[in-house]
Amino acid sequence: MSRDGTAAHLSVDPDFFGLLAGSHARLVGRPLVPPGRDAGWLYHEAPFAVLAHDTSPDPRFIYANRTAQDCFGYDWPTITALPSRLSAEAPNRAERQALLDAVAREGFATGYRGLRIARSGERFWIEDGVVWQLIDSDGTVRGQAATFARWRAA
Repeated sequence: MSRDGTAAHLSVDPDFFGLLAGSHARLVGRPLVPPGRDAGWLYHEAPFAVLAHDTSPDPRFIYANRTAQDCFGYDWPTITALPSRLSAEAPNRAERQALLDAVAREGFATGYRGLRIARSGERFWIEDGVVWQLIDSDGTVRGQAATFARWRAA
């Protein structure tokens, strides 16, 4: 999950999929994907966006499925090099950070709505999002993830 190129393998990595889906199921109480779906389906075919960032001081995206890439207008190499704070414009970053801090305390948040910005500069609303901690089987926090199935132009 580093910037040295290993992040590129997370798109369909079964262990990372286990971290995403397992953390979501444990914390949120419902599955992230339908039964029988795997990392390839989540990355290539899921009709909802999923993103994740790491735990670095200025967290960077380490995962964005194709739906998320389409929403934000970035390809895999570009979005996985992007600090996640840049997914929101400066005036909206404090609200975004407050959400992430609450997720760190509580484990997850549902019903999230926030204004985001695509690479093109177009703004869009994320609606009814879920944000959760990525916690591995040893209890180590590996980052945070978000999913949303509804978005619209601002």
